[in-house]
Order: sequence, then structure tokens, then C-alpha cells
Amino acid sequence: MSDRRDVQVAIDGPSASGKSTVARAVARELGFLYVDSGMLYRALTRAVLRRGRRGDDTDAVVETMRLCRWDMQVEDGAVWLSLDGERVGPELRSPEVAEAVSDVAAIPEVRHFIVEKLRSTRAFGPLVMEGRDIGTVVFPAAAFKFYLDADPAERARRRLRDMAGMGAVAEMEQVQRSLERRDRRDRTRAEAPLQIALGAEVLDTTSLTVDEVVRYIVGRVRAGLARA
Repeated sequence: MSDRRDVQVAIDGPSASGKSTVARAVARELGFLYVDSGMLYRALTRAVLRRGRRGDDTDAVVETMRLCRWDMQVEDGAVWLSLDGERVGPELRSPEVAEAVSDVAAIPEVRHFIVEKLRSTRAFGPLVMEGRDIGTVVFPAAAFKFYLDADPAERARRRLRDMAGMGAVAEMEQVQRSLERRDRRDRTRAEAPLQIALGAEVLDTTSLTVDEVVRYIVGRVRAGLARA
């Protein structure tokens, strides 16, 4: 780890395991840049849906991906995406996008394209990147790898709370079924399935607070950097 400007912290895990909240806080504490890898997949999914196409229509998805203009930029401690000149934001968390994004993300051409976009962000400096294949595919040589998980019921409660914060209304059973479908698609897809990366520390966040998880990861990273 001779160049600390080229350090990646990979945080993987299933939906609603706490990745996003934890990764943002870890990046802030370390002074690293935060990268939400799912932002790219969700932005493409939204672009496909806006065109009236389906997420499982491979030809339509790949065509949309190639027609879009992708720009990555740093702002407020994070790497952001602008798609066709429009910076993406909270609208990517809509239920419609959430339901279709797994189909889009399972397309090999999409994964190869987006993985290269994600790898290019290392030019911006040290990163905390969260997603589902960061430690296995995007940065398999990352110095620090973590896999967050939580009890399915707790994950459903978290997702329901997030949806309520965006003004969306849903039933717990409906949210649990949606997460189960997402898990099944993510873990069984042929291209880069969700799995624990070699050398990753697994953290069950069910009964942990965000602050506890953040403190643990920040401590591990700082200790590792001190030894380097």
C-alpha cells in the first residue's frame, strides 16, 4: 500500500443491510470519497423505464446504455453521476426502479461497462465504495473488504422506513417479498453474483447501531493504514 491515494474500502451486502448509510459515514470519517455503485445501475434502469422499455429487454437496455452520456464528478465528498447532463438523485430509489434494477444489473454487457466506470473512479483518490460485487469484481485487490448483512425481517423494516421517508406507502409483507426476489436474483445471476469476497470481514448489523458499525470499520482501516 505504497500510495495511500490509491486505497479502496469495499463494502458489499444485500439490499437494506445498511451499506449506504455506513459507507457514507465511513468515507466522511476517513476523509475518503464515497461511491454508490448502485447509482449507476439505477440511473440506467430509470433511463430505460423512461423510454417505456423493460428492464429485462436486453437489447433495449444495452442500446440505452450506449446512447447515454456518462459523466462522473466529485462533489461534497462523493463521486456523482450525471447521465445525459442530468445529475441523478433520490428519484433513483423509487419502487419502480428498485423492482427493475436487478434485471438490468444481470445483463453481462451492462456489468462489464459499469465495472469499468467504477474502476475509473480510483483516479479521484481514496474511496469507500458500496455495492454487491465491489470486493469480488470491481476491486478484488482492495486492501479493506467488508460484507454487511442483517436478519431478513430487520432488513425489511429498514427498507420500509426508507420508503416512508420518501413518501412511499407499502406493507411489510410486500417489502419482504420484494427483498426476497431481489436477493434471489442477485445471488443466482450468472454474471458477478452477490457473494462474500475472499478476505472480507462479515458483519451482522441486525443488532448493531450505525455508529457501532462505522466505528468498527474506521478502526480497522486506520489500523491497517498505520501498519502499511
